[in-house]
Amino acid sequence: MIQPIKLVSILLLIIPSTLFSQNKYLSHNIDQNLLDNANAVVRENTINISIEAIDKIVYSEKRIVTILNEEGQSKAKAVAYYDESSSIKNIEAYIFDANGKQIKKVKKRDFQDVSVADGVSIFNDNRAMYLDYTPNSYPYTVAFYLEQIHTNTAFIHNWYPLEGYYVSTELSTYKLSNNTDLQIGIKETNLEDFPIKKQENFKYEASNLPAIKKEAHSPNFSRLVPSVKPTLRQFSMLGVEGLNTNWKDFGKWMNDKLLEDTQYLSQDVIDHVKDLTKDAKTSIEKAKIIYNFMQNKTRYISVQVGIGGWKPMLAEDVDRLGYGDCKGLSNYTKALLKAVGVESYYTVVFGGADLKNIDKDFSSLQGNHAILSIPNNDDYITLECTSQTNPFGYIANFTDDRDVLILTPEGGKIIHTKQYFPEQNKQETKAKVHLDINGGISGDVTITSTGTQYSKYESIEVKTEKEKQLYYKSYFDNIKNLTIESLSINNNKDSIVFTEKLNLKATKYTTKAGNIILFKPNLFNVMGYVPPKYKTRNHPFEIDRGFLDEDSYTITIPETIAVEALYENITITNKFGEYNLSIKQVNPTTLVFKRKLLVNKGQYSKEEYENYRTFRKKVAKYDNSKIALKINQ
Repeated sequence: MIQPIKLVSILLLIIPSTLFSQNKYLSHNIDQNLLDNANAVVRENTINISIEAIDKIVYSEKRIVTILNEEGQSKAKAVAYYDESSSIKNIEAYIFDANGKQIKKVKKRDFQDVSVADGVSIFNDNRAMYLDYTPNSYPYTVAFYLEQIHTNTAFIHNWYPLEGYYVSTELSTYKLSNNTDLQIGIKETNLEDFPIKKQENFKYEASNLPAIKKEAHSPNFSRLVPSVKPTLRQFSMLGVEGLNTNWKDFGKWMNDKLLEDTQYLSQDVIDHVKDLTKDAKTSIEKAKIIYNFMQNKTRYISVQVGIGGWKPMLAEDVDRLGYGDCKGLSNYTKALLKAVGVESYYTVVFGGADLKNIDKDFSSLQGNHAILSIPNNDDYITLECTSQTNPFGYIANFTDDRDVLILTPEGGKIIHTKQYFPEQNKQETKAKVHLDINGGISGDVTITSTGTQYSKYESIEVKTEKEKQLYYKSYFDNIKNLTIESLSINNNKDSIVFTEKLNLKATKYTTKAGNIILFKPNLFNVMGYVPPKYKTRNHPFEIDRGFLDEDSYTITIPETIAVEALYENITITNKFGEYNLSIKQVNPTTLVFKRKLLVNKGQYSKEEYENYRTFRKKVAKYDNSKIALKINQ
């Protein structure tokens, strides 16, 4: 006879694969609050990080996530990145169906092992092991286990218990153990706004965090959610030790160790660029010549090698090969400028359309891009060295208006890149248009763009003539039966002005009711965008970059057509911007249409969102306004 206590023990050995797994892996027991707006639910994410030495960190992760639909497929995140500074000690995964039944076990040898490249990389020592699984149905659950050892201690895994839009979290824990005398710096953000339990010795727990639904014009996701960012004040990167107590000393280490001995150029190259710049009268004139030389000589190719992917390739190699990544090209340009006596600073930045700052209050390994900064009186001129087409100093829409880190011989320093103000981001459209008796139009249009709106040159200049025709037919999509008779573009890189000139015509532009013709005078810049409506707006909103559109059209009509009714002048002014619309008859056959739309940059509360939406809704309405013309009998 089996003793009761022994029976219990036997049952405990049997039950985990059934009952316990159902508790963790069963898809149908998820709280409805976590299913709302979710494409995936993180059931458990346990991260343990142990600092063993200045050059050793042990990282372990247990991650269980239920994928609810195809949109959530990327949130499995059963992946481990590694290179010469990190090794994978253990990695495995398990797949469970909706009922919590295990349907697949994936051992280390079954993971896909690939080079981490972007399709154009020539040199790349980063690799990834990832789970390649295509489900037969949804929902399903992935359990992922990883243990990794890192010798690069300049970066420690951050904690984001909410991992992205449309992903909820049932349980997420983070523990950082320090088994050394090394000092740890910690930056905590937004913990007080979420159910986060903070314990001693860098241990955190979050539970039952609903998914966040993406809203139009929301701030960067990282600013909305809780996070913990650690860093070591003394660290090692591939055997090169460094100090990081503030941006000054961290920046000095980067300047001395990452850029050290990378800027050698042959005497022939030095003599050549000196000859190119011999007639330049100022440092800025020299810099323009050097920038143009670099753009014509090199092209951008991703190169992920060096100390943790942070050390640029040698300037002489960039010169010889004619290519480099953002680090290599910025460093190469710096070496060329140095050869002609122009000072410049290698600069680390978060590049992207979103405005993301280097955290000036927390020195750590940050940024995803490198640019170059040239001192200019009390300001800086910024060079985007990966572009073969950008004008000198033009950085709109990718590295503009954000805090960046410049590396100087004296140390690191946080500066702010150029902000393009709304009045500078201008598009001016002028046109002379003729309306014929049959409702067709013909005319000449000139569009002049500056500031952030100048950047359209990148997409237009490279198009074929056929593609340009299609582009403008799409751009003027409110004009049916449009034909582009001729077009020309002029890209003035010195003034940073992009000009488009078109001659066009279209049939049946107007609508007719008896002898009344309905005509929309805003032919070439109809702003139909209206921000989406939300029953409840949950987050504040931002307008990252403002802009100014000014339109002026002279419209001639046949003598056999008279003006029946014009609309009143429209003027709207508020904190979000300004809108003016007018049309007047200057003589029996001539109308003058004028329009101005100014949208201000700004950060606004969620309570103001509906007012902004109303503003844009009115703009869209008035932009489509029509006037009435009458055919004389």
